[in-house]
Amino acid sequence: MKSFATLDIQYAHRFYGFQGEAQYLHGHTGILTLEVEDTVNMGVNMVFPCNEIKKTAWEVLQNFDHALILREDDPLLPAILGVYEEQGIKDGAPSNQQKGPAFKTELATAYPECRLVVTKETMTVEGMIKIVHELLKDKLNIVKITFTSGVNGAIEEYTPGDEKDRCPLCGVLLNEDDECPKCRYKK
Repeated sequence: MKSFATLDIQYAHRFYGFQGEAQYLHGHTGILTLEVEDTVNMGVNMVFPCNEIKKTAWEVLQNFDHALILREDDPLLPAILGVYEEQGIKDGAPSNQQKGPAFKTELATAYPECRLVVTKETMTVEGMIKIVHELLKDKLNIVKITFTSGVNGAIEEYTPGDEKDRCPLCGVLLNEDDECPKCRYKK
């Protein structure tokens, strides 16, 4: 069986080197849908609590919300960082409260203090799906990711992984100590 959750992400980006309208800096509302598959957890009668899918994903993906996403070779990148440095906000500001942990993968690096994500490839809907899967594949048993942004959309399906060990009381994944991070149930 599958459970799914949807997240809205507001971001700005551009397609550096592209010859169409998208070469200009512009913003989007992205809609990300994550589908996870597993057995129905008998203790809570669900695959995975949808609010927990969203919470697990948001811990990392909030770095994309209200952020600037630029490719690593975009000449705007040093200019943006220079302006942030002049403003004194490159290393964060008191108003920058909603940020996830910094991350670095082969596809992207998040700099939460300055609301910036630097990508290896142009940030397309297909690119976002690849990044999201890389960030969440060990946390959720993802079988499908859908991402729409403006009039563009893409879908990728994945082979279900192994069953995840979940809490029989609230359905969330047990941590490496076989303990529930939410209700503290111990296996």
